[in-house]
This record gives sequence, C-alpha cells and structure tokens, in this order.
Amino acid sequence: MISAGADVFTGFAERRGKPAWNIDATATSVDVRPFGTLVHFARRRDRPVPRVLLVAPMSGHFATLLRGTVDGLIADHDVYITDWADARDVPLGAGTFDFDDYVAYVIDWLRLLGPDVHVIAVCQPVPAVLSAVAIMAAENDPAQPRSMVLMGGPIDVRVAPTAPVELAQKQSLEWFERELTMRVPAWYPGAGRLVYPGYLQLGAFVAMHPQRHFDAHVEIFNALVAGDGETAAKRRAFYDEYQSTMDITAEFYVQTVDRIFKRAALMDGTMTWRGRAVEPAAIRRTALMTIEGELDDISAPGQTYAAHALCSSIPAERKRHYLQPGVGHYGIFNGQRYRDEVEPQIAAFIGALSP
Repeated sequence: MISAGADVFTGFAERRGKPAWNIDATATSVDVRPFGTLVHFARRRDRPVPRVLLVAPMSGHFATLLRGTVDGLIADHDVYITDWADARDVPLGAGTFDFDDYVAYVIDWLRLLGPDVHVIAVCQPVPAVLSAVAIMAAENDPAQPRSMVLMGGPIDVRVAPTAPVELAQKQSLEWFERELTMRVPAWYPGAGRLVYPGYLQLGAFVAMHPQRHFDAHVEIFNALVAGDGETAAKRRAFYDEYQSTMDITAEFYVQTVDRIFKRAALMDGTMTWRGRAVEPAAIRRTALMTIEGELDDISAPGQTYAAHALCSSIPAERKRHYLQPGVGHYGIFNGQRYRDEVEPQIAAFIGALSP
C-alpha cells in the first residue's frame, strides 16, 4: 500500500514534456514557424483520399491530445495537423503571437495545402478557423477549403454558459492579465516572455471535476495494491497525456478571453482580423458541419451550432449538424464513441464533397 501510494503521488506530481505521437504513419514537418509547425502524417496508399487540415487547440495541451482524432481519420484521409509550439520555448526575438497571428497561420496553411483541402477544428480554434475561412471567402481566395468541420467550439458562448464562460464574465480583462499570466523563468529559451502557464490551465481543468480526478487516482491506487498493473497502466496513459501541458502567449490568451468568452465577437459582428471585419456570411463555397457532445460542459450544445446562423450564404443542403449522444467534451474527438460513431459521420460528410 505504501508503494502504491508513492507510485500514485509520483505519477500525479511528475513533470512531463511533450508526448510522442505514436501514430502508424511517417510524420513530416511541412512548414516550421516559431509558434507552430504543420505536420503531415504520410502513408502509402493504393487510392486517392481527401486531404484534411486538422487544427488543434492551443489551450494548454499539446497537439498530441488529438492523437485519437488523427488515428480515426488517417485510414481514409491524408492528414495534416497544426502542432503548436510551447511558448516557454520560443525566444523573445521571435516576436508576439496573438489571435490574429493564429488566424494568419491557418490561412497560410490552407493556401499551402490547396483548394481541395477540408479543414477540421477541434474546440478552442473553432472561432479562429471560421474567421480564417470567412476572410478567404471575402477575398474570393482560390484556396478556400471544400468543407469545414467545427467540433465542440465556443462560437456563441451566451446560448449555454459553462464554467469557463462564467469566469470570463465575472472577472475583468485586467484580472486575467494580473492573476493568470506571468513571465517565463530564466532557464527556458523563452525567458521573459509573458505567458498563460500550462499548469494553471491544467489546474482549471481539474478544478471543474475534482471528485472525478480523485476517484480516478483512487482506482489507480486500488489496482496497484491488487497487483492489477494493466488497469493502472490504462488510467496512467490518460493522465500522462492529460497532465502534459504547454504555455501559451499571454496576448493570445487575453484576446481569446475578450473576443470569444466576453464579447462573443463573431455573434455581435465586432470580430476583426488585422483591422478588417470578419463576415461569415461571405462564405459560400465551403460546406459546413458542426459537431457537439450531448454532455459537453466546456463547449455546451448550442455554442458550436450557432455557426449555421452566421454562415447564412451556405446553402442548406451543404450544411449538417451532428449531436453525439452520451459524450462530454473529450468524447467527441477521442475514445470509442468517437471512433465508432463520430468519425464515420465526418468521413461521410467529407466523402460526399470530394471528387
């Protein structure tokens, strides 16, 4: 029991770096930038498959959190993913990285991958991806994606406020800057950069469901005491990923709080990109699919569906909404329900639009 207790404590307190992808494909860095890399998972194929840009969240976890999403997609799609850099490792000389820069990266990578690409946004990047596609549509950009799939993201947080939304509404932007951002210590390459630290984000996630996480570690303890290493290892594998966190730039974090969680800027028409208005109604060529989880308490049902009203110029027959029963936030892009039920819906939607 003493050994099991020490093992559980060590596992919880252990400092973790970026996890390995561990995907059955050849990973190649296609475009390397200070704050993110476009990674391609290549496989030999005997037939052409749709090209997909998977836009990962930059909200405290590494892009490897979407390993299960990639695994589900890769059988029938040529998958590229945005692999965001840990801000504590980016030297100050690389400059800043804010919400507009994030959108610019997405636009550049969509242009790099060409007009036949399909874009999938998971969670936090949903508003940014919608903004990127809207800007491209307004410019009649030939690289506009064939479709965009928006999964569990905060487009209209007002329709179903969750804990993150309530915190944003309660506190001022000055409070977020003062209490939740800090300078990177001297022993990191990004020394002096102002960031929202990953460990604070992890603490916020754990605080939403403290009993659930406590019970999970009790299960690990009991399994170790009983000599059931397999059960303990499965639980640990989840927490190895869940507790691997990265810092994000303070300017990106504060702007996201302001534009997405305080003002719902897309919904009230005040969203801008580098001084230009973002108008989702300009999107005509790109098909739209939204996906939500019935039990999602981070981006609750209704928040992502709001994209349909904004994208008023997309014909109804090129729009689709899917609500996955019985899953929370992570269940819409990871786990058995994702593999068996959500991913086939995505594949069918993209397949119907591919040549």
